[in-house]
Amino acid sequence: MAHRNFRKEDFVKDESSKQYQIEFRKGNVGTGSDLIVERENEDAEYETLQAEIRRHDDSIFISWSEPFNGRVIFDE
Repeated sequence: MAHRNFRKEDFVKDESSKQYQIEFRKGNVGTGSDLIVERENEDAEYETLQAEIRRHDDSIFISWSEPFNGRVIFDE
């Protein structure tokens, strides 16, 4: 399985939902059918989250209540 790392600075606050979101292009993370979102903890280990994932046109948005360092895992 492949993955893309992201940083908390990559998140943007969505004023309508009051959550933070990060955008990926479908071409960069596959079609988005089997995405797994993981957050990096203080020990540099990853924990799986049940984050909200939305699709719009060629973009995939991952939303969470606060920005975090992590990665998205997907099938190539």
